Amino acid sequence: MPNRRDALSAALTLGALQLFPALSHAQARRLVFATFTGSWEEAHRDVLVPHFRRNNNNAEMTLDPMLSVDQIAKVTAARNAPPIDVMLHDPGPALVAIGQDLVDPFPVATSTHYKDLIAEAQDPMGPAIFFQAVGLTYNPEKVKTPPTSWADLWKPEFKGRVGITNLNSTLGTGWLVEISKMRGGSESNVEPGFKAIEELKPSLAAVAANPGALATLFQQGQIDISPGNFNAIQILKARGVPVEFVKPKEGTIAFKTTAHVVKNSPNKALAAALIESAMSPEVQSRLMKSPYLIVPTNTKVAMEGEIQKVLARDHADLKKSFVFQDWKKINEQRASWIERFNREIRV
Repeated sequence: MPNRRDALSAALTLGALQLFPALSHAQARRLVFATFTGSWEEAHRDVLVPHFRRNNNNAEMTLDPMLSVDQIAKVTAARNAPPIDVMLHDPGPALVAIGQDLVDPFPVATSTHYKDLIAEAQDPMGPAIFFQAVGLTYNPEKVKTPPTSWADLWKPEFKGRVGITNLNSTLGTGWLVEISKMRGGSESNVEPGFKAIEELKPSLAAVAANPGALATLFQQGQIDISPGNFNAIQILKARGVPVEFVKPKEGTIAFKTTAHVVKNSPNKALAAALIESAMSPEVQSRLMKSPYLIVPTNTKVAMEGEIQKVLARDHADLKKSFVFQDWKKINEQRASWIERFNREIRV
C-alpha cells in the first residue's frame, strides 16, 4: 500500500507534468543538479539526494558542483539542450540567470512547502532553499575581546592579521556594501567602502579568492579576524579550529540561495520535485544540524543548536537581525567594482 509520502510525491510530480505538458518520462535523462562546491555538495549529497530519491521512485540524479558563473555559462552555451536541470544561485547570479531567460517559474500552485517559506525566501522564479549568513569571525586564542562591529577590523591591534575576500564572491561584495553603508554609502554608492578598504590595507594579511579559502586561512593561522560565512566557520570550529562567529551590531548580512528550474530542461517535473524536497521540513531540519549548520527558510523548522545560539532564536528574530541587500542595484555596477578591486587592492 502506498503511504502518504508516496502519494504526496506522486501528486507533486503529476502537478509538475501538468504545468509542463511537453514533458514525458521517455524524454527524461538523469536529473542534473548544479550545487555549490565544498560543504554544500556534501550536505546535498548526504541529505537532499536521498530524500529526493526516496520520494520520487528512486529517480536517478547527478550532483555537478560548480560556481554560479560556470552554471550560467554552461546553460547559456546550450540553451536548447541544457546539461543542467536545476541551478543554485546567490542573489546576484540569480538575477542574471532570470534576466537572461535561462530559468522557468517554479510551479508554486502545486507546491506543498512554498507557502511555508519565510516571505523573503518566496520567489516564484526560484525559491530560497537556505540562507547564508555573514558576520565577524575571529580566533579567540588571539583576540581576547570579541569584536562587535565591522569597524573593529580597522583597530590597530589587528595590523597584519585581517583577512577579506575579493569581490568575485558574494561575501566580498556584500561586505563592501555594508562598510559603505557604515560610512554613508549605499548599494549604489560604494566609494566610501573603497576608501575604507584603502585604509585597511596595512592590516590585511590576505585577500582570499572565496569564503572557503578565507576559512582555511584561519586553519593555517595566517589571519585572526575577518568577515566570514557562518557555515564555513562553524564547520572549522567543529573540526577543532579555534574560531568564533559573532553578529556585528550593524546586522548580519544575509544571502538568499535560490534553486531554479532550467529552461528547456527535459526533466522539469523532477527538477520541481527536487526543489520541493529542498524546501521540506525534513531536509531543512537535518541540514540545520551539525555538521552542515545551514540556515533554514521553512518556517515550520524550529531554530536549534548553534544557529539558535549564534544567529537567531526563531524566524522572527532572524528577520530582525538579518540585512537583506538590494542585489538588483548591486548588479548594475558590480562588474566595475570587481575590476577596480582587482586593480587597487593587493596584499
